[in-house]
Amino acid sequence: MEEPEIEALAEEIQQGRDTITVPEELLDERPAAKPIGHNLQAEIQAMQVGERLKLALRGNRDARTILLRDSSRMVQRFVLQNPRISEEEIIGLAKNRSIDRDLLDCICRRKEWITNYQVRLALATNPKTPLAIAVRFVPTLQPRDLRALAKSKNVPAAVCGMAKRLVINRGG
Repeated sequence: MEEPEIEALAEEIQQGRDTITVPEELLDERPAAKPIGHNLQAEIQAMQVGERLKLALRGNRDARTILLRDSSRMVQRFVLQNPRISEEEIIGLAKNRSIDRDLLDCICRRKEWITNYQVRLALATNPKTPLAIAVRFVPTLQPRDLRALAKSKNVPAAVCGMAKRLVINRGG
């Protein structure tokens, strides 16, 4: 499918005007005790783009976990639009150092997520977070996290330097 066709299909899915069906067992949340089946991953990979987009918007936690590793950035963004995505999942994504920058930007744009301290801390310490965003979150961190960030070698120098200045200014 071409990019304009995918975007038109995505619009239909978001507005609920599509005719795509996805397996019901991928929509219902299951207890966390059940592991993700290997056949589930193969089943999702065999789906067409439209089916994966719909599943990203409506799927359960297992489906979301698999779809976040999808090669299509649009599918990944749709997972973040799923109303059932939990703050735990967002914190895990923000901590993930192999996540795509676009997903980090999507997380940063949602006010309900960045009001969570753990999300802000994860974004400030993730080296892939755009520098302007990471620097914006550093002053909101607690002293112990600032001290750790000031010593970290895994963040950009500007973030580390800002954390050092804040530790000194706050008397830590």
